[in-house]
Amino acid sequence: MKFRFAHYNYNVMDLARSMRFYEEALGLKEGRRIQSEDGSFTLVYLTDGETPFELELTWLRDWEKDHYDLGDNEIHLAFTVDDMEAAHKKHSEMGCICFENPEMGIYFIEDPDGYWLEIVPAAK
Repeated sequence: MKFRFAHYNYNVMDLARSMRFYEEALGLKEGRRIQSEDGSFTLVYLTDGETPFELELTWLRDWEKDHYDLGDNEIHLAFTVDDMEAAHKKHSEMGCICFENPEMGIYFIEDPDGYWLEIVPAAK
């Protein structure tokens, strides 16, 4: 028996806003979508177009709170990038950098719902 990573889920308040953020900030695009027949939920699977891993964005129509409780944001996704300087410049211009660790050579960006995403230089 062998298990493989498939996807990771983030619940979002505004699906269109989140999709725009992930495309602009990380180049992710919609790979597929599941819409419930009664309109109670929408699942959008974002892909980087290179790996089989997907980020699932879940929108729930009947969510009654105005945000999701993300705890201490110690749980996060990480993305590698081949041009750290250009990525940092882009994310600075977007105003989405929320934490930097120059000693480790990494930083984090924050999506519209408060999820943190780690940006790491690609291994050479």
